[in-house]
Amino acid sequence: MGGRRLSCSHCRETKDDRERMEIVWQTPANPPEPHDYIIRNGRRFVRPYHFEFISHVKNRWAGKTIVDLFTEEFKGRPRDYYVKAVNSGRIQVDGELVHASYVVRSSQKISHFVHRHEPPVLTEDVLILQNEADVLTVCKPASVPVHPCGQYRKNTVVGILQAEHGLAPLFPVHRLDRLVSGLLIFAKNADKAEQFRQQIEAGLLQKEYIAKVVGIFPEGEQVVDANVNYNAREGRSSVEVGDQSIGKHLKGKPACTKFTRISTNGNYSVVLCKPVTGRTHQIRVHLQYTGHPIANDMLYLSEDVARSPGRSADRAASDMYEPPETDSSNNDHYAKDNATHSDEEFSIDPMCTNCPNLAPKGYDGDDEGLWLRCVQYSGPGWSYECPYPDWACLGGSLGKKIKP
Repeated sequence: MGGRRLSCSHCRETKDDRERMEIVWQTPANPPEPHDYIIRNGRRFVRPYHFEFISHVKNRWAGKTIVDLFTEEFKGRPRDYYVKAVNSGRIQVDGELVHASYVVRSSQKISHFVHRHEPPVLTEDVLILQNEADVLTVCKPASVPVHPCGQYRKNTVVGILQAEHGLAPLFPVHRLDRLVSGLLIFAKNADKAEQFRQQIEAGLLQKEYIAKVVGIFPEGEQVVDANVNYNAREGRSSVEVGDQSIGKHLKGKPACTKFTRISTNGNYSVVLCKPVTGRTHQIRVHLQYTGHPIANDMLYLSEDVARSPGRSADRAASDMYEPPETDSSNNDHYAKDNATHSDEEFSIDPMCTNCPNLAPKGYDGDDEGLWLRCVQYSGPGWSYECPYPDWACLGGSLGKKIKP
């Protein structure tokens, strides 16, 4: 497997722990492998693994004790865990053991050795569409991030393609939100990636999505030209309109999306979406602005739903160290199932705050994919497409690709 070896003889564990555990700590250099995944209850889980998180002390961290730093900046675990982690050598500074009152200095390297539990994703396969000499296109399932981010490393499109098809390295030409499905384009080498980058910067690429929205969407092309303001703290965008010529300052970025109805059954409509710009959640918030939000988008269906805690449609933990610890009452049915025979599928870490469950704390098992899919990307002399999903069929056969 490779990685950094750290015996628990370096830690102040019990004698039984020292005799039982000699751990290989993975780093980002360790590639995902097929045996890393466990399929259960319609979800793809990752077998928990030991991982070394590496960071460098930011200026605003300098002068804090190592325990205070983690307690204040990474609230996913309690203070007593961080005290134990420092004392046992699972938190190190510049590769050395330190004491709990050690004061960190700017730019020092901090290593945090954790037993990593990644959130599960839906089990739909990453479908390879075209596998060319310089370009790979796939149909990304909803719920799967494109590349490592936050809590996700192996449960990503890049990780799954490497584990199941040996495809690496891959350079994403564009990205899709975690809960959005559809066409993803990867360059297979740096030169091709640079070619795509230049075309994107020159504004030569066109993209098309389809969405299933609430109600009867109007006929004819509908153009929404309204600023989008993304609030990173809330994880959602809002539309801003106004006349800057009369002194009204708009915080958001200019954004434009063209919409055309493909079909409707009176309750829902399938809409072709052509974003002219690429702002965060642009299609989702522009559809909300038209009065026809995506029909299963809990973040933008209504203000009441949007403010409901824990129900953000694309919440994904961004804590680079570990998942947040929350009230696990909503996780009981997953916890009970994940604990069943879990010791037969992965080794329990006595210091891990997630073990013996397979999923991390805070995961409520309530993820679902948005009814939003990328179906086409095109540029100078090339075009790639992705099939329509089942949810786009409103009582009839829609086929692979139907233009209005």
